[in-house]
Amino acid sequence: MKALRLHGAGDLRLHDEPIPTPKDGEGLLKVTAVGVCGSDLHWFSEGNIGADSLKQPLVLGHEFAGVTSDGQRVAVDPSLTCGQCEFCLEGNPNFCTELLFAGHSITDGALREWMTWRPAFFHPLPEALSDADGAMLEPLGVAIHAVNLAHLKPGMSAAVLGCGPIGLLTLQVARLSGATRILATDLLAHRLDAAQDMGATQTFLADGHSENETLKAATRGRGVDVVFEAAGTAESVESAIGIAKPGGVVVLAGIPTQDETRFTASIARRKGLTIKIVRRMKNTYPTAIHLVERGLVDVRSLATHHFPLERAVEAFAMAQRREGLKIVIEL
Repeated sequence: MKALRLHGAGDLRLHDEPIPTPKDGEGLLKVTAVGVCGSDLHWFSEGNIGADSLKQPLVLGHEFAGVTSDGQRVAVDPSLTCGQCEFCLEGNPNFCTELLFAGHSITDGALREWMTWRPAFFHPLPEALSDADGAMLEPLGVAIHAVNLAHLKPGMSAAVLGCGPIGLLTLQVARLSGATRILATDLLAHRLDAAQDMGATQTFLADGHSENETLKAATRGRGVDVVFEAAGTAESVESAIGIAKPGGVVVLAGIPTQDETRFTASIARRKGLTIKIVRRMKNTYPTAIHLVERGLVDVRSLATHHFPLERAVEAFAMAQRREGLKIVIEL
């Protein structure tokens, strides 16, 4: 089979490898579609993500769908959890102490033609969903988790700072949850066009400096109830603190290039803000499938570019340039 491995920053190589043999408790999966995520780009650009660095040539890819050995089309949860630790038992499997995550550290991901994974983490895809749709369920799960963290209620106002795929999906879920006013910012005009199509009531082209005052003016100084920060930049985090109303909630979903997040403490303190940080997702696949199958969330239009595995290096380069919205590699 063909497998794509990251050997170092910017160094992706296509390998010929044997098809893996399932161990006890594993099933064999023929991979059909893999989304290129922002965290994949951190690995690709920097050879690390946060405190985790590349230890061996790694197969990236954690947004994926495939076909099981018995012919069932499935979306796949990339987080293998133990189900027995304190955090799994209390209903927070995203904090599992034994968690293995596809395409991270030494756990190979899905950018290969065949892989093994535990069938308990397979989620059957309805006929209405394509394989690429199935790959998009992972970022949708992150968006669902982010909105759940915010405890957003009908009638609230929200802002989404950063309109990549996670931000655009968060925007849609926030709208479904009852947000009646949603402000959206991004550095790229085509992403703001997508945000408007997906329910943003106002969009603002960010420049990394002046959007904080622009957003304040748009709310007549009040601020918004909930801010979702999905860009991962210091400027965006500062804007999130600045635009949140007193007593508001800021949800940080973006992953910073440098492993730190800073903001003006006095502003956050005087406003009494609640700041929450997204740790992947938890138990969101059934909800994500339900929302997409019923046309309540649009994932398909986010997948703007499709590449075969043989052109994966080109796909990563395009994603790195922030062209389109979501890059999907199809096998």
